[in-house]
Amino acid sequence: MDISFKHVSYIYQPNSPFEHQALNDLSFQIDSGSFVAIIGHTGSGKSTLIQHLNGLVQPTQGEVTIGPYHIKAEEKNKQLRELREKVGVVFQYPEHQLFEETVEKDIAFGPSNFGVNEAEIKRRTKEAIESVHLDEELLKRSPFDLSGGQMRRVAIAGVLAMNPNVLVLDEPTAGLDPRGQHEVMGMFARLHRDKHLTTVLVTHSMEDALTYADHIIILNDGEVYKQGAPLDIFKEKEALQKVQLDVPEIIEFLTKVENKFHSEIPYRGQSIAELAKELTLMVKGARDHE
Repeated sequence: MDISFKHVSYIYQPNSPFEHQALNDLSFQIDSGSFVAIIGHTGSGKSTLIQHLNGLVQPTQGEVTIGPYHIKAEEKNKQLRELREKVGVVFQYPEHQLFEETVEKDIAFGPSNFGVNEAEIKRRTKEAIESVHLDEELLKRSPFDLSGGQMRRVAIAGVLAMNPNVLVLDEPTAGLDPRGQHEVMGMFARLHRDKHLTTVLVTHSMEDALTYADHIIILNDGEVYKQGAPLDIFKEKEALQKVQLDVPEIIEFLTKVENKFHSEIPYRGQSIAELAKELTLMVKGARDHE
């Protein structure tokens, strides 16, 4: 589903001593089927933005459109329940939201709450647990008897069981070790591709934004600071530093190579090790031609 924000502003606790403008005249478009990373320093408005995607908050001004659903300022929306079936949100530390006595009941809670029939719930539960690479034998166990990584996957399976068209990921790798981060992001990339989802990732990891996103939106003080293709965005080192953001290590490496050898290695998602091999071949080739 396409997503658009048109002149959206949001104010917390308006007309009070604690009034705070979190979003200010925000306008952008997310195309259906795209993988978009939203980045920005703490307090830039990222969390407030994603709360608009399933109607947890309503714009103070402007309009949010998600597919056929419209959320407008000062207008009661009767489609929020339907919208929340279509937009699945994986919050930071989603395992903290587990509460049922078995894994199966926890995964089934969302679909059951929306009136999905029992046979369909069982089908979705099986599909969801397979999608997050957990064994069906875990379905009858308490989620609180599982490892931290397994609990997180159960929580994610509960979101997937809703069969969302839009998947919103709010720092989904928070608290995981590097291996766990890589596994979880790889899982989301596969789900995005296989299920043809529109995926919105809020992250502090510039590496994840570069690796997985096809479009980046940078927020600063509740406004769109920059947006565009990852490689284009991350070439603007000075502009990023002005809003306390770093350039991914791989882009730093490629920039140093270009400056030192006056030759460019195109980035195609390679790791540092793979780029080092390409650099070795490039230098060897240059020497052979001398």
